[in-house]
Amino acid sequence: MSAMSADTIAVTAAGAAARDGTSAGAASPAGAASPAGPGIPAAMAARSAGENFPVALRLLPARHRQHLMAVYGFARTVDDIGDRAPVAERARLLDELEADLGRLYPDRGDASQRPAGAAGSGAGQDGTGQDRIGQDGTGQDGTGQDGVPELSVIRALGPAVTQCAIPRQPFLDLIQANRQDQLVARYETFDDLQGYCRLSANPVGRIVLHVFGAFSPARAGLSDQVCTALQLAEHWQDVGEDFRAGRVYLPGQDMTRYGCAESDLSAPVASPALRGLVAFETARARALLDAGAPLVGTLRGFARAAVAGYVAGGRAALAAIAAADYDVLRATPRPRADRTAAELLRCYATGR
Repeated sequence: MSAMSADTIAVTAAGAAARDGTSAGAASPAGAASPAGPGIPAAMAARSAGENFPVALRLLPARHRQHLMAVYGFARTVDDIGDRAPVAERARLLDELEADLGRLYPDRGDASQRPAGAAGSGAGQDGTGQDRIGQDGTGQDGTGQDGVPELSVIRALGPAVTQCAIPRQPFLDLIQANRQDQLVARYETFDDLQGYCRLSANPVGRIVLHVFGAFSPARAGLSDQVCTALQLAEHWQDVGEDFRAGRVYLPGQDMTRYGCAESDLSAPVASPALRGLVAFETARARALLDAGAPLVGTLRGFARAAVAGYVAGGRAALAAIAAADYDVLRATPRPRADRTAAELLRCYATGR
């Protein structure tokens, strides 16, 4: 590994987020023991507190929470490499992250291969994972038997990967999404954008299902709709920020239809045309979220609470955009805590 690694980027990004006020109290590089040490999980835990991390996930038992935080740390690190690392270093860092991920899996030739030490295919039918076989086949540091990862962010994934039998492909898809970000900055059609979400968002939901021992093809299909909707909600909240970073996720065909030019995205407030477009895209995201929400009704216990938290966070975010009259340039619309809590209770109770 070179001097600059994924761990370095992760801790540095957490510190920058703290200074920017996007994550209160996040650990900075100076506060971490070392880029490959305990600063990684500490930084990610603090950073999640300042983002739209579902409250329900913080109420889960320690084992599930630790697994999900490890997944969150991996996903955030991949994003930070794609967004914050020096441009010339990004491809190399993503390649190193993928190579290190491979050390958790015994068969390099099969991306869907079970991880080293995985026992069985999942947890009990209640989705809590409580009756999972306890032998995870890992070393004391939680890494796979096939090799010891060099990166702290990958080592943190070890227990989740082995105990929950999470396949490699979802993690590879997240890395590929950020490779795509380095090459593609505009999407002409909504179908094109959905294709990107299949790499950047949907894998996270599939990983979450594995964490709770609740994965099935039918549930994965519903989860994909929820995750695509959540990704779209984030894009519509961050139209101005993304434009300043050189990216436009509003589909080109839709911009033309609503009479929006890219110059509209740099204005201090949204034009009537842009507000109309954002209203249209928000409604489309809400329809996807509602279509996938019945996933909650197929789950029980902690799995139900966690997925209801994701759905509730998405609905609250979309409501915040609407409450801002679809002006996503004046300020980033953020969901209110009471609205999120109300959506969570309703979603959990109704199962949709």
